[in-house]
Amino acid sequence: QEPIALVGMAGRFPGADDVEAFWANLRDGRESIRFFDDAELDAGVSAALRADPDYVRARGVIDGADRFDAAFFGINPKEATLMDPQQRVFLEICWECLERAGHAPDRQQRPVGVFAGMHNATYFQRHVAPRADLIDAVGEFTVMLGNEKDYVATRVAHRLNLTGPAISLNTACSTSLVAMAQAFAALRSGQCDMALAGGVAITCPPNSGYLHQEGAMLSPDGHTRSFDARAQGTVFGDGAGVVLMKRLSDALADGDTVYAVLRGVGVNNDGGTKASFTAPSIDGQAAVVSMALASAGVDARSISYVEAHGTATPMGDPVEVAALARAYARHTADSGFCAIGSVKSNVGHLLMAAGAAGVIKTALALHEERLPATLHYATANPAIDFEGTPFHVNAHLADWPRQAGAPRRAGVSSFGVGGTNAHVILEEAPLAVPTEPVAGPRLLTLSARTPEALAAMRTRLADHLAAHPQANLGDVAHTLRVGRKAFAHRLALVADGVAETIDFLRDAKSPYAVAGATASRVHDPVLMFPGQGAQYAGMGRTLYVHDETFRAALDEACEAFAGELSFDLRAALFSDDVAALAPTSATQPATFALEYALARRALHLGLRPAAMIGHSVGEFAAAVIAGVMSLADAARLVARRGALMQALPAGRMLTVRLAAEKLAPYLADVAAEGVSLAAENGPSACVAAGPAAGIEMLQARLEADGVAARPLQTSHAFHSAMMDAAVAPFEALVRGVTLSAPNRTIVSTLTGRVLTAAEATDPAYWARHLREAVRFSGAVRTAQAEFAQPLFIELGPRATLATLARQHVVAGKAPVAVSLLADAPATELVAFELALGRLWTLGLDLDLDSLDTRERKARLRLPTYPFERKRHWVDIVAPTAVIAPAAPSTTAVNAAALSHSHGTASAAPA
Repeated sequence: QEPIALVGMAGRFPGADDVEAFWANLRDGRESIRFFDDAELDAGVSAALRADPDYVRARGVIDGADRFDAAFFGINPKEATLMDPQQRVFLEICWECLERAGHAPDRQQRPVGVFAGMHNATYFQRHVAPRADLIDAVGEFTVMLGNEKDYVATRVAHRLNLTGPAISLNTACSTSLVAMAQAFAALRSGQCDMALAGGVAITCPPNSGYLHQEGAMLSPDGHTRSFDARAQGTVFGDGAGVVLMKRLSDALADGDTVYAVLRGVGVNNDGGTKASFTAPSIDGQAAVVSMALASAGVDARSISYVEAHGTATPMGDPVEVAALARAYARHTADSGFCAIGSVKSNVGHLLMAAGAAGVIKTALALHEERLPATLHYATANPAIDFEGTPFHVNAHLADWPRQAGAPRRAGVSSFGVGGTNAHVILEEAPLAVPTEPVAGPRLLTLSARTPEALAAMRTRLADHLAAHPQANLGDVAHTLRVGRKAFAHRLALVADGVAETIDFLRDAKSPYAVAGATASRVHDPVLMFPGQGAQYAGMGRTLYVHDETFRAALDEACEAFAGELSFDLRAALFSDDVAALAPTSATQPATFALEYALARRALHLGLRPAAMIGHSVGEFAAAVIAGVMSLADAARLVARRGALMQALPAGRMLTVRLAAEKLAPYLADVAAEGVSLAAENGPSACVAAGPAAGIEMLQARLEADGVAARPLQTSHAFHSAMMDAAVAPFEALVRGVTLSAPNRTIVSTLTGRVLTAAEATDPAYWARHLREAVRFSGAVRTAQAEFAQPLFIELGPRATLATLARQHVVAGKAPVAVSLLADAPATELVAFELALGRLWTLGLDLDLDSLDTRERKARLRLPTYPFERKRHWVDIVAPTAVIAPAAPSTTAVNAAALSHSHGTASAAPA
């Protein structure tokens, strides 16, 4: 019997394209009925009807019913053109409702139900049916699926991949409120974990009025004066409304925004004891209100507002108030304590969407703590004795503040032709507990189907944040990650604070924003671990402070080195003194520990490498990740490797802008000086190593020939004959550890090929690895040959390997390479998150929400997808003699009959 939370709302209403505009109109007391002149009336309205003095040129109209983003929903343009705009609009607002609640459509792991109904297929009857040529082009079956009421809910379930109950229902004007009652029951019984419930009504042609008949239910002047002495009927309007419902405990656990709580529902039928099939029943209405109060388990005295059906008919309003008074009399004899009103005075009667409009209005009133006025009310209908009832008409905007210990409650009614009545009890939401504020940069992600939509999304988010400068940026980022589907065109940005976010969103050239489009083929991530030489003072320090997972992994690595080093590795890493990492005995352990921690962080984010490449000592980090050796054994080997190298005589290294084969003759000339190739890093990037004199000789010869050559800031001539003395001792050390076959692909930088199990488990391999040249370029080429779409990701300081990898051009195209770390502590966190954003823009599926380790996060209402609508509409071929009034039926006969159900005087059809 748990209460049900309303966590999202969306809709299209007369004069309002969204819920915010709808609320603004209600708050400001604005009537949203449109009055047409001759030019504005649809061409399908005949001249005779236009000239009739009883033709009222008014109705509530929604904008853009003729437009639809068919491509977004994967619907053929021809099919979309023949599809009823009601199905199209409802599909759009269901998508928006999920997004507004912070739940990604098409990505729901739990069953989501859809309960909805729509109005008659007037678009088919008046626009499509006469066009046999268009129907033949797509087939009658397809046209039927796009226009019948049966498919409004299942269309949504199919297109949004929702797997809960999908039920299309129709109970005339009470349809959308009955839909909510069914969703309420489905949630309580466990049939689904969330549910969309609502309705839609669009009468075609939209820009048309109606023929007023004396004594019928339609207003003679286009105004709805609910409960007023001047009330003479209602005016119909187009509209659509949907709410997202969820068990309250689930909503609170998931950080949802709760607008109101649905405490109880009642649905019944008048039965056969009333005057006629279409007549209202005091008994039936009183019973359904009592049923809802009982379902909610609340006393009527606790209700402070009722959103009434309120059709403004001279007899219908008195019947409704009398029924409410009877139901409340069972609880209290007090009078005047409960306000009453009707949204129909603002937007007209929205037919199948009327109940949804009433619930959305009431939920917003609870949320905003203000009660909108019922328009056009001056003097009570003389048939209503308000003074003898609990009710008074709310004729002015009123404050509706929370009261300590007494939750505000409201009832909402909707009654349908044929006697199906619905009433629900809403209650204010529990007070939201603010989430923890965030400090530091945050990664925000946006995506869309097209570049144009992405640009629009960027602008809309900037505008929204400008209007909500107090928004918690952590919650904004969280909502964008978990509450939006990821499309092909993507943008990621890293900003510190709302103001900075707005600036970066509006600056198309911001260096803190990266854009990309996912490839049709999935990328194969290739992790690259650099060797020593790229280190910088304080590396990893900022990331260590801000990222719990990285911190835990780095602590683990430093603990593994604790018994192997004579100094505190963590202190050396984080020191601002460049000398702290200068000795090889410190550089290699520091580089390994940092890379291991970055790798663990990447794996925790869901990164699944297709292969790994380790440059020199970097291959030890790859070996641990691939299970070749344990972390403890790797730490022991790396520490001893660095110490052995440190103990050797000093040497020099020289980076040269030449291909290995072109460098070979120069090396041959100085071979006698002990100089050799130490690394082949790229197509025209090599490193030579040897004694200082030999390196100086090589540099002079290269520069004499105009070849760029630059000494590296190293203490030793690594990967040269000057390392020979360390080979045997290191091999002996390796023999003392357990080596296993790799469980992930490693591309060896000793051979330039995929590391075999035999090599990985051979101590001699790791000894040769210390001495022989690094074949990084060969390893990159192997990865390019092995994988159709390699994505090189550097896990280490600076971006040395990423820069080198991009030099390996294939078919005129450089490979994509991303580095996860910066070159200074101050920029580490921004660089790390921006790099992750870059990977996401390239299509990698990462758990970016794990970057936010707060215990509680909130889903916020943020701008929804900017649909790129195009006109999909069949114009009426020619005006007929008479266009039926914009009523809830397609014939004047049914419109007249409908008037009985709203308590108007009997008006027998001709």
